[in-house]
Amino acid sequence: MWTGFVRSGLGFGGAALGLPLMLFIYDQPIFWLPVIGAHLLFFSALTLRTRLNNVDWRYLKQSAVFIIPPALVGVFGLITLPNQWLLIFIYSVSLFYALMWLLNLSIKSQQGWSDKLLLGFGGYVAGTSLTGAPLMVAVFMRNVSFSQLRNTLFVLWFCLVTLKMSTFAALGVSLQLSSALMLLPAAAIGHVIGLKAHEKILKNDQCFKQIVGGVLVIISALGLWHVTS
Repeated sequence: MWTGFVRSGLGFGGAALGLPLMLFIYDQPIFWLPVIGAHLLFFSALTLRTRLNNVDWRYLKQSAVFIIPPALVGVFGLITLPNQWLLIFIYSVSLFYALMWLLNLSIKSQQGWSDKLLLGFGGYVAGTSLTGAPLMVAVFMRNVSFSQLRNTLFVLWFCLVTLKMSTFAALGVSLQLSSALMLLPAAAIGHVIGLKAHEKILKNDQCFKQIVGGVLVIISALGLWHVTS
């Protein structure tokens, strides 16, 4: 429910904010990521079905050159790296985001080379754990108009998750479709609440992120302690 709420309310961050909680229940990213991916495909398709005319296709195509190749590398890393390494990576990335939000700091890109670096690293993180959104959003916010930003990001997430799920299927990784289907009603509740709260969240963006950041610091720190102890 929380993942669905964040994804539709902010337009990004469902995996970055939801995955650390899910890993407390079952510490296997390879189980949860197909579930999150299936939900993202379903709800993104619902959201975009009447909004594809309000997408910045030009910048989407331009940025894909720097996002897709590292994302593919990240997907293979997810499948081949030891589970403990993945857990440390995911909790560390989440802790970084949480501290940035708690301290009211933001990732900013001002130069062409830093745009490419953030897009590339964000693509790799997204391929590995689907938590690379805040890195790429920092670049998209500067290059895409506010009115088109959320829809453009939804198309990007849809493409990245389609790539990830296709790779899973090709390599024989279980897509956990039964689990995704059982959890769909809970995600749907969060998705609808997020859509209704979207404008209010944006108007209170700083306060929302600081509260979420504080909670996520605790969750990520506990996760890292548990994995490394």
